[in-house]
Amino acid sequence: MIVPLLASLLLVAQTRAPLDSATVTRVLNQLRTTDSTACALAGEALTNYGGFGGWNHSDPGMPMPQPMPTPMPMPGGGIGDFHINMHEWGGRKMDPAVLRAFRAFIRDDNRCVRNIAARVIGNRGGRSESYELFLGMLVDARADFRETGALGLGEVEDSRAINPLANALSNDDSPAVRMTAAWALGEIEEKVAIDPLARALKDRAPEVRRTAAWALGEIEDARAVGPLSTALDDQSIEVRLTAVWALGEIENESAVQPLTTATRDRDPRVRQQAAWALGEIEKAAGIAPLEALLRDPVADVRRTAIWALGEIEDGGAVPALLVTLKDSDPEVRVLSAWALGEIENATAVEPLLDALRDSDEDVRATAAWALGEIESPRARDGLNAALRDEVGSVRRAATWALRQIEDDDDPDINVHVHPHVKVKP
Repeated sequence: MIVPLLASLLLVAQTRAPLDSATVTRVLNQLRTTDSTACALAGEALTNYGGFGGWNHSDPGMPMPQPMPTPMPMPGGGIGDFHINMHEWGGRKMDPAVLRAFRAFIRDDNRCVRNIAARVIGNRGGRSESYELFLGMLVDARADFRETGALGLGEVEDSRAINPLANALSNDDSPAVRMTAAWALGEIEEKVAIDPLARALKDRAPEVRRTAAWALGEIEDARAVGPLSTALDDQSIEVRLTAVWALGEIENESAVQPLTTATRDRDPRVRQQAAWALGEIEKAAGIAPLEALLRDPVADVRRTAIWALGEIEDGGAVPALLVTLKDSDPEVRVLSAWALGEIENATAVEPLLDALRDSDEDVRATAAWALGEIESPRARDGLNAALRDEVGSVRRAATWALRQIEDDDDPDINVHVHPHVKVKP
C-alpha cells in the first residue's frame, strides 16, 4: 500500500496540485498502519508539499571537504533524523480546512502521524493559536502527548515557550519529553535558555545530553563554552561529538583549549570533529593541535586537520603543510596544496612549483590554482611550463594562475578546486 501512497504524494508535490483536507485525512489515516520508516518517507513527501524541504544536514556548497557535523537530533515519530524544515515554505497560505484536517490528528495514538501534524500546525497554524495548543499538550498526563507539545513549541519558535520548555527539560519524567524540550529550546535560539541547557548536559539520559549540546551550538553564545567543555569527557561518543560540533559552531577562541584536549580523544571521530571545529574558529592558537593531528593514524583525521589549517589561513602552518605536500597519499597532497593556496604565503611558491610535476593530475591542478592565489611572479616559469600539461584541468588552472599574477582576470576562465576527498566523522 505504501508504494502507491508515496507515488500519489510525490505527484501532488511535483504538480503543485491543491492540497485538500480530504487528501490529508486519507493519507494520515493510511499512515497509521504503516511502519515507522514508511511513515517517515510518506511524511516527507506530504510535508515537503509547496516547498517544504531541508532534511539534508550536509553543506553541498562547501568547495572543500568538511566533516559532517553530528546530525541535528530531531525528535519525531520513530523517524530518526528526519527533518522537515517548513520555515522555507514559499509563502503560500495553507487552506484553513487543511489545517483543521491536520489538527484532527494532533492527539492520534500513532507518534509519527501525530508529529507530522504537529510540524505542519506549528509552522502554518497561526502563532498564538498553535502556541496555546502545544502549551496545553506540554502538561498533558500522557508523556507521548507532552513530547508532541514540546515538538510543536519548537516549530512555533515563540519565546514565551522558553520557561515552560525549560521546566519540562528539568523536571519531566520522560527522556523523550526532555530531549524534545532541549531541541525546541535550540530552535528558539534565545540566550536565556543557556543555563537550563547547560544543566541538561548532566542529564541521566545520553539522548538528552546530546540534544542539549546541539541546542547550545544553535544558540552560538560564548557562555556555553564552559559547560560544553565539560561534556567532552562524557562517556557517550554521540554527546562528545555533538559538544565538539557545538564548540565549532560558537566559533569563540576560548574553545581552542578544550578542543585541543578533544584532539587527543580515544575515538577518531571525535578527533576529526575537533579538527573541523578548530578550522571553524579560525584562530592561530589552533595550529599546534592541528599539526599534531597531521600524524594521526586515521587518514580522515589527517585530511580534516589539513583542511582546518587552510581555513585558519595563518603562515605559521606553512612548514607543516610543506611536509604533507610530499605525503604518499595523493588526496593529502591535494588538500595540502589547497591549504597553502588559502594561506597565500610566498614561502610555499617553490614547493608548489615542484608539485606542478606531481604524478597526480589533481595535485598538479590544485598546485597551479594555489600559485594563482599567492600571485608571486616567481611562479611564472613553472606555470608557463604547466600550460603544456597533458591534462586540460591543469592547463586551465595554470592559465588562470598566470592571469592572476598579471592582474588580468578573464571572466571566461573559471577554476574550481574540488579535491576528491570524503570526510566522515
